[in-house]
Amino acid sequence: MRIAFLVNSIEGEETFYATTSLALAALARGHQIVYVTPGDFILKPDGRLMVHALNLGAVKPRKAETFIAALRGDATGRDILDIADVDVLFLRSDPSEDAGPRPWATQAGVIFGRLAAERGAIVVNDPDGLARAQNKLYLQDFPETVRPTTLISKHVEEIRAFVDEHPGGVILKPLQGSGGKNVFKVSSSHETNLNQIFEAVSEMGYVIAQEYLPAATEGDVRLFLMNGLPLKRGDTYAAVRRVPAEGELRSNMHVNGRPMPAVVTPEMLAVAEQMRPKLVSDGMFLVGLDVVGDRLVEVNVFTPGALPEIAELTSIEFSEDIMASLERKLDIKRANGGTLSNRELATL
Repeated sequence: MRIAFLVNSIEGEETFYATTSLALAALARGHQIVYVTPGDFILKPDGRLMVHALNLGAVKPRKAETFIAALRGDATGRDILDIADVDVLFLRSDPSEDAGPRPWATQAGVIFGRLAAERGAIVVNDPDGLARAQNKLYLQDFPETVRPTTLISKHVEEIRAFVDEHPGGVILKPLQGSGGKNVFKVSSSHETNLNQIFEAVSEMGYVIAQEYLPAATEGDVRLFLMNGLPLKRGDTYAAVRRVPAEGELRSNMHVNGRPMPAVVTPEMLAVAEQMRPKLVSDGMFLVGLDVVGDRLVEVNVFTPGALPEIAELTSIEFSEDIMASLERKLDIKRANGGTLSNRELATL
């Protein structure tokens, strides 16, 4: 099986990225992998979709450090591939990273992912589903019972009124963003720096005001879903508790959040079950849910991370299970003679 991973940039890839774990799992199972970036697609006059693909040559690394060194090294080569010769296009680029410096790149995965699916590649997550999830507004499409009370606005007075309605505090964050950037807690509408906070967050567009959940002091749980169901092996779930550093609001790993073993509760599984119908309908193959208590605070569909941390905590490489699922999809596609849509294949 040939798998192409779409990433924001080659130089931006790291050893601790989930994409690295997925690529290593693919290599270990005997698959060929290539990397492509948003600027690597070519639509020919005859309708063929080609990609400039980075390959590792003869190198078959087994560890993340040697893999990243090889990816950035001189031994790599460039092929121009017809997308018809790619079995799986795994969309792993984060649009929010490109929103400022390369706005043209934010839609590349969705646009060319659609074309790739039309030409026979299995594309995950499904590009039409991802088009609906370009920002955090996607969370509002799920049942009210699973998510915090939320206001979305670019008017500071609306934000002030919302804060007044929630004496326990409010989280402000940009509608288009990731990685915990520009996330603030506001306890009162009379805070002297509220205007400055609003200006910082709204500079990126609309502002999300979300009721603060007290349980967030203990961190959140990143729970992976695959094909609409919690990803697990035996009795162990692909999940990690992310605990904020001392004095830090955010639990993201890159701001020193600590990965801890997660206890997946019936309440969390109930949240996942309520999410399942829409995620399946949208062709969301691999999703990371961020859950606080019994509430969903984020749904990550572009580049959900933490697979390496989960592997370290559980001694289970869930990336292998993800690759096995892709192998089954390819078998199903071949057995059905191309009669299934990409969205159906994505969550079978």
